[in-house]
Amino acid sequence: MSQAIIRWAGKYLRLVTEGSWEYVERVGGMTAVVIVAMHDGKYILIEQMRVPLAERRCIEFPAGLVGDEDDKGIEETALKELEEETGFVADRVERLGEFFSSPGMVAEGYTLVRAHGVRPGGIKIEDDIDVHLVAPDEVTAFITAKRAEGLAIDTKLLLLLAGELLG
Repeated sequence: MSQAIIRWAGKYLRLVTEGSWEYVERVGGMTAVVIVAMHDGKYILIEQMRVPLAERRCIEFPAGLVGDEDDKGIEETALKELEEETGFVADRVERLGEFFSSPGMVAEGYTLVRAHGVRPGGIKIEDDIDVHLVAPDEVTAFITAKRAEGLAIDTKLLLLLAGELLG
């Protein structure tokens, strides 16, 4: 392949061309972590506004950038983001694998983790985030209702819908 050329760079992202490809990548090797967590048998999902989606609110798993503010690793970042975004704490997280959401356009991947020992913890710091506890058998109805309200649905939630959609 030809040499990558950086066409534009900001604080967090840069636009790159390589041959006929144009794509976006994170600056400085930052990655993301996505947290699957349950409390009392219910998934912990969040709802927050996302500027790139025309300022729509979006239903997502808790998540965060690894290496954007400090030098914490994946596990530490996951535990920090879970508490900051949801008010829940966990004893530990288990790595489930690395995934890529839009590999034809974005170089960013994320590590999916499962939280263990989840319980209510500190005070939720991020005021613009709503937390939803959703039972597994109510996920489809919950997502359908949120979509009908005009909310965006993060593609990672397909993990929870796969059996229903593909079954």
